[in-house]
Amino acid sequence: MKRFSSRHTPLRERFTRPERPLRTFLTIGAVIGCFLVFRTLLIPPDSVSLETRAVTQIPVETAVMPFPVSVDPSRELITENSLVDSYYTDNVAMHDGSGTHTSWIGKTFARLAQSAVYQNLASLSTRVLVIQSGERKEEIVDNFAQILKWDDAQKQTFLTMIEEEVPVSTEGKFFPGSYIVERKAPPEVVAPLIMAEFKEKVLDRYTKDVEDLVPLTDTLIIASLLEREAYDFEDMREISGVIWNRLFDNMRLQLDASLQYAKGSNPDENWWPRVRPDDKYIQSPFNTYSNKGLPPTPIANPSTDAIIAALNPKKTDCMYYFHDKKGGFHCTATYEEHVALLKKYYGQGK
Repeated sequence: MKRFSSRHTPLRERFTRPERPLRTFLTIGAVIGCFLVFRTLLIPPDSVSLETRAVTQIPVETAVMPFPVSVDPSRELITENSLVDSYYTDNVAMHDGSGTHTSWIGKTFARLAQSAVYQNLASLSTRVLVIQSGERKEEIVDNFAQILKWDDAQKQTFLTMIEEEVPVSTEGKFFPGSYIVERKAPPEVVAPLIMAEFKEKVLDRYTKDVEDLVPLTDTLIIASLLEREAYDFEDMREISGVIWNRLFDNMRLQLDASLQYAKGSNPDENWWPRVRPDDKYIQSPFNTYSNKGLPPTPIANPSTDAIIAALNPKKTDCMYYFHDKKGGFHCTATYEEHVALLKKYYGQGK
């Protein structure tokens, strides 16, 4: 079965049909406009290539701002940090492309980037590799292999190189963004490019002081869950608060995203299959309904937004949460309140 990713229900809008001459004109304009947009979204100014990295490696002294941390797991304490919002604005929102492809539009364009038609229109000699935040490693490698025509041995070489480069699990280290490589770039060229971005955007900010409070692996695991469970940065911080509260209380996380990962490991499933009630009983270390604590590894590759949110949860008394049909976030301190809200918004709950 062909794999595909389905994170959120696509937006649907209705359009009136214009008359034929106007429709033809608009179609031509749309094709030209889409191509220009594709170029902007898929090859943004901060896209990474080995050539530009080599040219721009000038020995300039730059200060790396470590990630702020608002949680202390050893003391089971969350302290609101007033610097989080300014750090996000100054160091991530305007300078970090990891969240570029998280919107439904970005995801659509990223899928189009895999087509040979677009790749040849963009350049005959180079290829654009797009990593979306929230993708799993096999999903990314399959995308790369399709564009660069890798065989199974090359796919495994690429995964092995990524795994050996940094002593944390393979999952979680493919930094989201757009990467420009030569048309027939082998794994030995692409892997160092991906890891260089992970080092610059994550490892260099993850100083010893941060590591001493929250191990990097734990942060990547929580960030990957947030990437699949939340809609935006604020939503991530709210859900992060619930996750940490559950960990402090020795409560099962009970997150559907982890079940999706477990099911998606089955070759007969999509990468992110729909979760059904019976899935809460599947046998897997990633089943957070039956196992306490964090999953053994990240379930996806998180953005910088999700990493900051994992380290800086909102201080809350909430233990339960859900999103309504419009994407609104609702959280409660008790299960009874949770069920009451579910009945209010969905007409059912248990």
